[in-house]
Amino acid sequence: MTEAHSSTTNPPVQWADIGVNLTDKQFHDDRDAVIQRARHAGVSWQLITGTSVAESSQAIALAEQHDDLFATAGLHPHSARFYSPELERELRDMLRHPAVRAAGEMGLDFNRDFSPRPDQEAAFEAQLALAVDARLPVFLHERDAHERFQPILKAFRDDLVGAVVHCFTGSKAALFDYLDLDCHIGITGWVCDERRGKELADLVHNIPDNRLLLETDAPYLLPRDLPEPPPKKRRNEPSLLPWVGQRIATLRGQAVETVAEMTSANAKALFTAR
Repeated sequence: MTEAHSSTTNPPVQWADIGVNLTDKQFHDDRDAVIQRARHAGVSWQLITGTSVAESSQAIALAEQHDDLFATAGLHPHSARFYSPELERELRDMLRHPAVRAAGEMGLDFNRDFSPRPDQEAAFEAQLALAVDARLPVFLHERDAHERFQPILKAFRDDLVGAVVHCFTGSKAALFDYLDLDCHIGITGWVCDERRGKELADLVHNIPDNRLLLETDAPYLLPRDLPEPPPKKRRNEPSLLPWVGQRIATLRGQAVETVAEMTSANAKALFTAR
């Protein structure tokens, strides 16, 4: 096995990772090797998350170098206090780039409250409007904010071409609210955590086949149930997406090949819409 636990030299199925923070400093020294390991593991499509103007620009530059990498462009709610007319103009320009397949990461985070809540809501609404204009789906972040997040999203949903609730870890009520809004649901290795992920593991069978998406959120959320030895520095990476997919297949009572095929098709259908 490689340090990322790739288990086969000729992967029989292909996967799509819809949330990878490939611009993160943890990948600075071996980013090319990380990308190659992902391909070797069967991860043939990746969406690089943009959480600021600078990171979105880096994501676009990286996507330009690889046919199987794409990018999002947006401002994370942690930084919503920095939203400005100038920043909005920069985001609007980035959303026109052909490598950009979604607007975001955007949303509300009332768990850490790194930005004042009114600023988060204003930046969220402004970016939803940009996505409507750009005819792009939205890549959404929501933590402990469902009661405000849901009505804001609902006000724009009819005009949006698509939406994914990234790294969903919420309640059953929240899940069904998002499904009622015809959202896709992004599931990570959180389901591999026997401590924190049990509620989510019990919910994933409720997600319709055509609304399920997979993501690693690498370098974060390393699956806790990996066999020894763990990856160097306990860093997650996209080559581990098949491990997450296997866990989800078990929870849903589906074949691994079925989960890989349908989630890849869902990703490509959602993130090629304009």
